Amino acid sequence: MKLELKNLSKSYGQKQAVDRINISFVPGVYGLLGANGAGKTTLMRMICGILNPTSGKILLNGKTMQALGEEYYTHLGYMPQDLGFYPDFTAREFLLYMAAVKGLEPRQAKKRAKKLLHMVNLDREGDKKIRSFSGGMKQRLGIAQAELNDPDILILDEPTAGLDPKERVRFRNIISDVAKEKIVILSTHIVSDVSYIAHRILLMKEGRFLVNAPADTVTQVLDQKVWELLTDEQSAEIYSRKFLVSNLHHEGHRVRLRIVHDTAPACGAWAVELNLEDLFLYYFGQEAAEESRTEYDRAALKGEE
Repeated sequence: MKLELKNLSKSYGQKQAVDRINISFVPGVYGLLGANGAGKTTLMRMICGILNPTSGKILLNGKTMQALGEEYYTHLGYMPQDLGFYPDFTAREFLLYMAAVKGLEPRQAKKRAKKLLHMVNLDREGDKKIRSFSGGMKQRLGIAQAELNDPDILILDEPTAGLDPKERVRFRNIISDVAKEKIVILSTHIVSDVSYIAHRILLMKEGRFLVNAPADTVTQVLDQKVWELLTDEQSAEIYSRKFLVSNLHHEGHRVRLRIVHDTAPACGAWAVELNLEDLFLYYFGQEAAEESRTEYDRAALKGEE
């Protein structure tokens, strides 16, 4: 299975949302990272046929989307940011309805619905109305509907936004389980969602890929660019205004800072082991990093309630 994007672009007037993307996808999990407005959703909607490219081609196993016609969509499963649920449907009714839309035979649909409800741990809630579901339960039902036709390509757009930490771990485990022999493209601005499960990291900014690298080597570009130092509170405040700080931790009357910068930010700072959040901060700056951490903190607070 091979999905190719060739010089793929999408513009809205003067705004270039996606700018001449070239990439080949083979089975594996691709973590598509970027701040809001980077072009991730536009790119995924073009792959799913919801938006038409301004220019360029999408090919599956060497054939264009247009040449394949309806056959293309039999290979595709999509979970958008905001999946429209019918609140008076039960989970099982919703899956059967979506199976009919996707053209599954009734007998096959019932088997798939039962199997997928078990896969996403909604067996007991299968005959309950969706209006009673929590956000995490709806997200799990969303991944179930995307898997109905057992697609070769699974597109997931911000699937864990707003979930508490436990639900996010459960969701990542589900993705890891279904990703065998599939192309999975997981879009998010929450770095921790992809740090454990992605085989390849795609960093997108202003419609282009800044980084396209294996997950286990992607942070090498930051060698000798991530530092820690222990300082007093007044100095910590100055450093926080001057540098990109990915973490700040109070230790008594001292403050431990983790700083992303091309050179050591101060005498006594030492280089430390790199992580994906450092990479995200390096390319997207303090505002995007704060956005990611705020989303995580919001989810963590929800988990403590």
